[in-house]
Amino acid sequence: MSRAKNVLGRELQPCSIDPMTGFYRDGCCNTGEGDIGLHIVCAQMTEEFLEFSTSRGNDLVTPNPMFGFPGLKPGDRWCLCAQRWKEAFAAGVAPPIVLESTHISSLEFVDLEDLQRHAIDADADELS
Repeated sequence: MSRAKNVLGRELQPCSIDPMTGFYRDGCCNTGEGDIGLHIVCAQMTEEFLEFSTSRGNDLVTPNPMFGFPGLKPGDRWCLCAQRWKEAFAAGVAPPIVLESTHISSLEFVDLEDLQRHAIDADADELS
């Protein structure tokens, strides 16, 4: 089985294993039939984004042990829903993202140029 592609057209790289992220909790922003929210954007949390997300009804800070969720803090990487990242982008609080770890399906919702402007990958500038 071939691995998923990232927004650069290369093999999708892990986003985070500490905390363990991804809809399938495999460390990658993979998606599939059950992933209604499309958790496909690998983002590095910021205080501003975490506050924004909480204000929108999605508290990513408070631990939820029942679901194995440790709660996030600034600096943690997490697979976000593409629409939530887009919403945060429009509000001016989009967190930085990792292009190598962001699923190619994100391009159905967000322009590559917008993702590139928020990228923290070392090679983000050499993309076309």
